[in-house]
Amino acid sequence: MEKTKTDKNRARDKFLPVNRQDMERRGWEDLDFLLISGDAYVDHPSFGTAIISRWLESLSFRVGIIAQPDWRSTEDFKRMGKPRIGVMVTAGNLDSMLSHYTASGKKRKTDPYSPGGRAGLRPDRATIVYCNRVRELWKDVPLVIGGIEASLRRMSHYDYWGNDVRRSILADSRADLLVFGMGELAVKDIANALAQGKEVSRIRDVPGTCWKTHDPGNAADAVILPSFEEVRSDKKAFAKAFKQFYIQQNHSNGSRIIQDQGAWNVVQNRPARPLTEKEMDKVYSLPYTRAAHPDYEEAGGIPALEEVRFSITSHRGCFGECSFCAISMHQGRVIQARSDRSMIDEAWSLKKMKDFKGYIHDVGGPTANFMIPSCPDQETKGTCAGKSCLFPAACKKLEADHSKYIGLLRKLREIPGIKKVFIRSGLRYDYILADKKTDFLDELCRYHISGQLKIAPEHVSPAVLKLMRKVPRNVTVKFIDDYRQKNRELGMKQFLVPYFMSSHPGSTIREAVDLAEFIRDSGLRPEQVQDFTPTPGSMSTCMYYTGIDPLTGEEVYVPRDHEERKMQRSLLQYWVPENAETVRKALIKAGREDLIGNNKKCLVPERSIRRRIVK
Repeated sequence: MEKTKTDKNRARDKFLPVNRQDMERRGWEDLDFLLISGDAYVDHPSFGTAIISRWLESLSFRVGIIAQPDWRSTEDFKRMGKPRIGVMVTAGNLDSMLSHYTASGKKRKTDPYSPGGRAGLRPDRATIVYCNRVRELWKDVPLVIGGIEASLRRMSHYDYWGNDVRRSILADSRADLLVFGMGELAVKDIANALAQGKEVSRIRDVPGTCWKTHDPGNAADAVILPSFEEVRSDKKAFAKAFKQFYIQQNHSNGSRIIQDQGAWNVVQNRPARPLTEKEMDKVYSLPYTRAAHPDYEEAGGIPALEEVRFSITSHRGCFGECSFCAISMHQGRVIQARSDRSMIDEAWSLKKMKDFKGYIHDVGGPTANFMIPSCPDQETKGTCAGKSCLFPAACKKLEADHSKYIGLLRKLREIPGIKKVFIRSGLRYDYILADKKTDFLDELCRYHISGQLKIAPEHVSPAVLKLMRKVPRNVTVKFIDDYRQKNRELGMKQFLVPYFMSSHPGSTIREAVDLAEFIRDSGLRPEQVQDFTPTPGSMSTCMYYTGIDPLTGEEVYVPRDHEERKMQRSLLQYWVPENAETVRKALIKAGREDLIGNNKKCLVPERSIRRRIVK
């Protein structure tokens, strides 16, 4: 019995402390930093809490983690005592409202970031709720918030689930500082400053942070955004504020911005600089167990871990800049890559894991084939304000080259015991087509696809693609043709699985019908259709709320009616029997009755055919 207990403690001690007993075995009387997370504790570099906690540990701080505390009281929050230096809070890998609710507002039945996939283990607006509990316990403790929820709600923003404009989460949470972006550099500066005795209210110059002040004169150099009251009452002011906010997200030459939130003014400093290759290597070489905490074994583990457990993160950042995606506002547009040596070492470490079967599930990042900066200027100048690397067409300075990626994949394939290296992260096929230096498509089809390749055209209508900042239809058609031709050359049968989006701003019923016809003619059958969800911080969300393209000031049609959104979604899976009646209504509304009938071009028959149930 004693041996079993010792074995369990030994397994626990590979993780950071989660209770007082874990601290005592380490000989700790108190913590330096307490991290509170809305996700279960998974010690893997795909989880933000793991990265930041291990990063702090590497800086010689004593760190403890309280994952998914019961927020209905303060009991869970105080189980390791008051930390000596500060508390850090994150909602987890997803915005807590997105974790809980679908685009239609229905409550989700599962949560992949919780034990056994169980839903309901974190509150709505988790960052705010957790911070309020911390303040009940310790009014004077330095309190820092971060993660995707804090990052994308750092200024006044539209909240889809409340259908209102909310203040900066820094003001609402009663926290002292907000870290936006990936956070390592900012967290290091904050932790060191606090450890040296600096008052948290005086930490105002750290890149990648937001702070608050009663006196706007404390940020006299900042670009002034329309106030919270203005953007809440005037949609044009909201669109203007978003544009100003958007163009200042440059670590090299962006300006501070300030916004009056009512009781406070919130100031955003410039984004933190990109990590160097050496720094990236250090982050991903920290002593992660790559496992969920042993406390979750009885519940069946953490579902979100299974997708990434045997995957390798190659880089951060994405210069694709799709309007509906918040990556550019969180990780940024500058590519930050690891060295081949670092990733090869990680592959060797995977081989030592008892459940590893020789298959690396993914090698990639936000966009797998963006392994190098889009152009040399980004190293010194950052990204171009108001300009895109790929939209409406590839910039003349774009360096489309897969040589580094191909070289890495070949090295990984050569490791003894590695049977297959898959790519499951998203790929930008316009970038593949733009590369005239390598035949990446050949390499991809030969070695790195597990039967099917996922692509994300999202739409084909010019009006919608323009607002999405996605490539034209002809580029999608070209890639589909090239992919199929390559498979024929190789004697392989590998399928394309497309992702399409319904009800994005700019999409009327006619645009949805246009997309349905493309799906019919291309032979593609999307397994899933994403109904556009206005998440905080994205350009598309600004369009959804205001009906304005913030970059041009032009009016935008927005499908908000529940019935219309249902029609658009059903059109993209018109062959599903349950969708037939809704598709028929949509076609009538669009004036496309020619697509109702029994010939091969029709999307649905003239009337539903219901099978009689024979008992």
